[in-house]
Amino acid sequence: MDQSTHPPIQTVGVIGAGTMGRGIAHVLLGHGYSVLLTDTSPGALAAATRSITAGLARDVEKGRLTAEAKEKAFESLQPSSDLAGMVSADFIIEAAPENVDLKADIFRRLEPLARPEVIFASNTSSISITRLASATSRAGRFCGLHFFNPVPVMKLVEVVAGMETLPETLAKASSLASSLGKTPIQVNDFPGFVSNRVLMPMINEAVYAVMEGVADVQSVDAVMKLGMNHPMGPLELADLIGLDVCLDILKALYEGFHDPKYRASPLLEKMVHAGRLGRKSGRGFYNYCPTTQTE
Repeated sequence: MDQSTHPPIQTVGVIGAGTMGRGIAHVLLGHGYSVLLTDTSPGALAAATRSITAGLARDVEKGRLTAEAKEKAFESLQPSSDLAGMVSADFIIEAAPENVDLKADIFRRLEPLARPEVIFASNTSSISITRLASATSRAGRFCGLHFFNPVPVMKLVEVVAGMETLPETLAKASSLASSLGKTPIQVNDFPGFVSNRVLMPMINEAVYAVMEGVADVQSVDAVMKLGMNHPMGPLELADLIGLDVCLDILKALYEGFHDPKYRASPLLEKMVHAGRLGRKSGRGFYNYCPTTQTE
């Protein structure tokens, strides 16, 4: 790619200040990028700013960042509730909730604001990149950039090619991921990509095992940790991811493949309806609120 026509990426737009968006912004800032962080919720932006500040401070404590670099990084963060600020972004990553209509609407509104050469990337974990790209006029400059939670710790980034994604788009997205100390793995656009196509059926089957009385939660997780050398059991991992997120991904897999093997466990649906979403709600398969008594 001609660098005189396409200068190096310096400013990255991140749309969505939730768990993933703030994690992506944190890592970008720590590696010298300026970040335009946008969210419609002022509360989410304030919480993200506090989280990023704390994360950068931890980086200094652990020797990953100098105090001077931390101050420069924080000064390079520009939070805003106005999408119009994305006009100055060199690369844009969408990290909104896992809802296809919401994401497509963001990209439609973003299209006239961003420069024509700017690549759009979605952090979606299961939605079709080809479908999201169709909401724009830059399908060749559109890809998936699927980070993993917690973003500052996890090394993998799935770089997802849609049907029209250009090779140079994938190369540039992969280069950005590598510059963050991540390992980019290129995959093609199928429901769940590789990660969730393999992971979610395992989590779902673990939920079925509990529902059917094969074993209790702790036992299912212990089998997978001790027998398969997994660092976390599938149900503990589901709590970390968020049971609502797991359910959404399973629904996307089921709708994408029309295969009953991806049908979500009734117990998973019941827990989401009850508001037991995992760590973020204080209770899922495990109890994260010491004052709350388990049933």
